Amino acid sequence: MNMKRTAGLLLLFLCTLSFAQPVVTTPPDKIYGRLFVDVQMNKVFADGKTFVDCVPKRRPADIVADYEAGKGTAGFDLKKFVQDNFDLPLNPTDNYKTNATEDVVTHIKNLWAVLKRTPDKVVEGSSLLPLPYPYIVPGGRFREVYYWDSYFTMLGLKESGETEIMYDMIRNFAYLIENYGHIPNGNRTYYLGRSQPPFFSVMVELLSEIRGDSVYQEFLPAMEKEYQFWMDGSDKLKPGEAYRRVVRLKGEDVLNRYWDDATTPRPESWREDVLTAQRSGRDKIEMYHHLRAAAESGIDFSSRWFANGKNLVTIRTTDMAPPDLNALLYHLELSIAKAKLMNKDDSTARVYRRKAVRRGELIDKYCWNKLQSFYTDFNWKTGKQSNHINPAGMYPFCFINEHPDYMSFLGTKVAEVIRQKLLKPGGIVTTAFNTGEQWDAPNGWAPLEWMVIWGLDRCGQKDLAADVAGRWVKLNEKVYKETGKLMEKYNVEDINKEAGGGEYAGQDGFGWTNGVLLKLIKKYNLPKE
Repeated sequence: MNMKRTAGLLLLFLCTLSFAQPVVTTPPDKIYGRLFVDVQMNKVFADGKTFVDCVPKRRPADIVADYEAGKGTAGFDLKKFVQDNFDLPLNPTDNYKTNATEDVVTHIKNLWAVLKRTPDKVVEGSSLLPLPYPYIVPGGRFREVYYWDSYFTMLGLKESGETEIMYDMIRNFAYLIENYGHIPNGNRTYYLGRSQPPFFSVMVELLSEIRGDSVYQEFLPAMEKEYQFWMDGSDKLKPGEAYRRVVRLKGEDVLNRYWDDATTPRPESWREDVLTAQRSGRDKIEMYHHLRAAAESGIDFSSRWFANGKNLVTIRTTDMAPPDLNALLYHLELSIAKAKLMNKDDSTARVYRRKAVRRGELIDKYCWNKLQSFYTDFNWKTGKQSNHINPAGMYPFCFINEHPDYMSFLGTKVAEVIRQKLLKPGGIVTTAFNTGEQWDAPNGWAPLEWMVIWGLDRCGQKDLAADVAGRWVKLNEKVYKETGKLMEKYNVEDINKEAGGGEYAGQDGFGWTNGVLLKLIKKYNLPKE
């Protein structure tokens, strides 16, 4: 072996070592203590995510010491102190100007480079979890990779021929699983208590369409470890008990729920969570669990999780066994079974296959709401099904394989429900209720549009699927022509108004909108404008 090759391999080995163990775990509230609380509670920045994404200009311990010494002195200016001691975060698309002559497909393909991030470096006091490979961020205030966002972004990366970065992103997620035990909400320390809807195996399936089924074997260890994360404690529960993300119902019936291990307000929404908990009059830790679990679901926030269907203070996310989460875990179980079979481990493959089949039966048993003709959340505490109709009820149609004739029969029923309650001029509305929360009416979101379209197409409702796709694409292109931007969410009820609601202003960029839009234009051969 020549010296040049030896040096190259040594460099590769050292680079691998540098990412072999977690190097960042402590969130900003633990690093900065009283300074953090004062910045967030005094609303130094309009968006609570700004400070947690700041990078210190010097040693955090020295900043904290100087704050403690100076905060009580005459004329002390908290905002100036922060600006003097921290570099404020930049948004990916702030300096990007759209070329008005570009059609939307060309615009998106050019935008990938703007949203791309190179491998990260460790910075003391930063909340960023460094990743070893390049990745795509959503845009706007979302300056890091996000778990479930990335699947929908990958749909467009695939259509753009950007397959290498798809592979890099999946490798980053495998790295996170290996080093942190799960894929966090995003690669930030303040997201480590929770994950997001587990699309990792669905990403692997998408990648297999490009690289072949060997990717199932390559990412089998990561899929198994993620499965262990979601199923932790499942073998120790008694009926009616829950632990972390698992719930045992009657007999041996086990389903999953959304959860977050942390017991504090979300650092990026600290002030909002503190005030919400105070207004609720409920146990604060219970409230923080419900709020954080809704963030893990990706649906933060929505009447879907509210006991009275109206107010955030009645949130009860952890009481629910949701059809979307359990359908995704069904897919993960089948994917592990497929990889085990490829490895000639037939007995373990059969175990996971049986797990998936059983989960599919339990989704039908607990989440198929006969009165509503839709899959809905199951409240394991009350033993009752929710009557709340929302796109999560379409996930089982995207994944479950065992009884296609039955799913087609149900598909006829759900299609009518969608027409009556969710179909709007711009596509599918997130819920039928307008509460002021961003995952309620009048908003529509790209990931949920895709899951509804996918589910309708798969259960034989192809005309309705195409109709939804056409409405959504037309709205996206309308807004693009008017603003030069693609948005995080859209008003699908009044297509001449902006989407709104939630804890922050609407963002543009935008990863999952780009991905779903490209996929739908290609799938349905829709005109691009």
